[in-house]
Amino acid sequence: MTTRTAQHAAALEGLDASAVPPYLDAHSALPGPRANLELVAAFAHVWGTRAPALVDALLADPDEYRRMCGTVAMAPRLLAAMSAGAQATVVAQLRERAADDSWRVREGVAMAWQLVGDADPALLRTTMAGWAADGPPLVRRAAIASLCEPRLLHDEQTLGVALAACAAATDFLAARPAGDRRAADLRTLRQALGYCWSVAIAADPARGLTAFDALTRSSDPDVAWVVRENRKKKRMPVA
Repeated sequence: MTTRTAQHAAALEGLDASAVPPYLDAHSALPGPRANLELVAAFAHVWGTRAPALVDALLADPDEYRRMCGTVAMAPRLLAAMSAGAQATVVAQLRERAADDSWRVREGVAMAWQLVGDADPALLRTTMAGWAADGPPLVRRAAIASLCEPRLLHDEQTLGVALAACAAATDFLAARPAGDRRAADLRTLRQALGYCWSVAIAADPARGLTAFDALTRSSDPDVAWVVRENRKKKRMPVA
């Protein structure tokens, strides 16, 4: 937990539920170039399982920052699920929100799964492998964005799933008819592939570049774009 996250967590600990939404509003850093993600994480940590009704209210709130906070707070709810059925319900809710109209909510899904990965990497791997292999574009995008987080990729199994997910998502993109490629959801998936590959490769350059090599020989224009974008990243090792 970062210093700022810990400070917000301490402040949130001292509030009752009715005072939490105004605190989120006051400290969201919005409007602005970057939402306060430390506060989002602190809210999930403190209130994720303490007040289910508060989380549910935020999930349904018209304000996208509040919905993002509620979405990330689904991580501790998932980890605390006492049955397979309860767990499956939360997973299904997160999958639905992976295709939300709000990009902040979609980012909240990735953040939620990264928190899950911190505590239960096997659950992250199993679920995201499924999303990457069988889902609409934004669900596949959520899978690679969730997996391609540096702190999670020290685990060799998670890295393997991340590379496989990036490959599956790239193959999915390349298989779309040319006339569909300008759809917003496919463009969003392409954009994620433009940075996720380099995150995974940086975690283990030898292993990652071996997986990436097949893309460099593709004649598909969108795959070529993905290759170029990743090669621009400072973290991308030289082949």
